[in-house]
Amino acid sequence: MSSHRKPRTSSPLTRRAVRVGLFAAGVAGVATAVPAQAATGGPAKVAVASDHVFSHADRHDHTEEKDSFTIRQFGTVSAASVRNQANAVSSACTADDDCRSVALSFQIVTVAGEHTRLNAVNLSDAVNKSCTGCQTLAGAYQFVVSTPAPLTLDSAHRRQLADVHRRLDALTRSDIPATDLRTRADALAAEVNSVLRDAVADAPKGDAQDDVTMHRHLDGWPSR
Repeated sequence: MSSHRKPRTSSPLTRRAVRVGLFAAGVAGVATAVPAQAATGGPAKVAVASDHVFSHADRHDHTEEKDSFTIRQFGTVSAASVRNQANAVSSACTADDDCRSVALSFQIVTVAGEHTRLNAVNLSDAVNKSCTGCQTLAGAYQFVVSTPAPLTLDSAHRRQLADVHRRLDALTRSDIPATDLRTRADALAAEVNSVLRDAVADAPKGDAQDDVTMHRHLDGWPSR
């Protein structure tokens, strides 16, 4: 059995990040904020979030399409370790009887503090195993919002994000070609980024600068 996989390069951020993840068939996630002892001896809060989407299609189950859309609002923390991952596999199908495997994960994390230490990991991986003509797409989109004071998304911004979530569900389960699907996923990610930047613009200001950072990683066949 042959396996086709694109080469990977690890960034310094990936190498030094805390590896916290859930690996299970389907969609898994965990988020927590726990007290820790600060260097000064006072209490501090450390945030941990991990989201993982996994899809697997083969000759027994030709289509599997899964997505996740999570919002983690942690408030003021001294440190945060966040991980977002999407994995898609297509295996042992043929050109006449092809497979389709789609995994998309959107993760939104908000943290507050003047000197928050952050480790962020965002990964995707799509693999075709002896699967001629199969469509396999994995996409991970991570949005990290950092503000001096805690940010709480209001009802208007939450409604906008909920609308994006509904359209992501529909997109994931559509039958459009993988190349078009990735373009539309990028468009939804751009909408999320815009909503978050709008929310940050209305947030209380502090000495540190507000920031919205989007991490995007897409992998798949057919590729462009």
